[in-house]
Amino acid sequence: MKCLKDIINFYKNTSTDDLAKTADNICTINYGKNIFIRGLLEFSNYCNMNCLYCGIRKDNKKVNRYRMSIEDIIKTVKKGYQSGIKTFVLQSGEDHYYTIEKLCLIIKKIKESTNFNAAVTLSCGIKTRKQYLELKKAGCDRYLLRFETSDEKLHKYLRNGVTLKKRINAIMDLKDLGFETGSGYMVGLPGENETTRINNALLCKKLELDMVGIGPFIPHNDTPLKESIQENIELVVRATSLVRLLLPYANIPATTASGTLDKIGREKMLKAGANVLMPNINDEKYKKNYLLYPGKICIEESGSQCLSCLNKRVSDISKNIVMDRGDSLSFLNKNKSLVKEKI
Repeated sequence: MKCLKDIINFYKNTSTDDLAKTADNICTINYGKNIFIRGLLEFSNYCNMNCLYCGIRKDNKKVNRYRMSIEDIIKTVKKGYQSGIKTFVLQSGEDHYYTIEKLCLIIKKIKESTNFNAAVTLSCGIKTRKQYLELKKAGCDRYLLRFETSDEKLHKYLRNGVTLKKRINAIMDLKDLGFETGSGYMVGLPGENETTRINNALLCKKLELDMVGIGPFIPHNDTPLKESIQENIELVVRATSLVRLLLPYANIPATTASGTLDKIGREKMLKAGANVLMPNINDEKYKKNYLLYPGKICIEESGSQCLSCLNKRVSDISKNIVMDRGDSLSFLNKNKSLVKEKI
């Protein structure tokens, strides 16, 4: 299936089980049975945005807000690095307290504290091209900026006026500046349909993303979308499979939200083309307050407990945890010099 038309037709006319098996085979051809680990660190739940679906939106007064100090961030990363993790994802709301100068300092300290062996991913919203360049110069390897929906009208509505074009322009800036670039979307948003879901995956293909995060929309009781219908995990599994067919060399995480919606949701994604897991390495006192959606799993476990649990889960589906940087093949193929360095 080399052309887009064939892939979309296969997606439309194939059962979820067969679709997932095909995607898993493609993933295995390119990545083997390896599942890459990323240490997730949610360093601030302050946010200047008012996205209608998000539990930490600015207008949610019930959130117990926190900001981690630079010292706590570095301490947490060091602990994760000592446990074997080689990639760290630092995520926050769009919190202007963390200036570009502060973020650059954090990146530099992480690099120094890990002997420059660890990859650093940031996920803290839209910045200017100049600001992204400063982050890149400081040593940031990757950036994650999800677009959430490819429907322009739905995007503007859900993001309280922010346009899809602004989001896409920021993603293109990241790609142009040489970041290993991630984005992705939610599945089951109110107002979407099957055409939307197909277009979401096609947008990922058009952007030639190195990483695609896909997760279910889970209604939060303290948001305007609290009465929305909850779709089941099958939509997420199908979306994961379609993205794997379209982007065979990208990294695709099995998201925590999927494990929240379905007890074996992450396993279902890993058997449908996903190849990354992102255990939360934060202290429990922070985990319980970073609730983008309700019922979030693993918020009372330490990072080491999460890793132990994931090892068993991955082993149960005949796959293997891998603790290296795990750069995506799509990124490495576009940057042959990096491949030579790794050989």
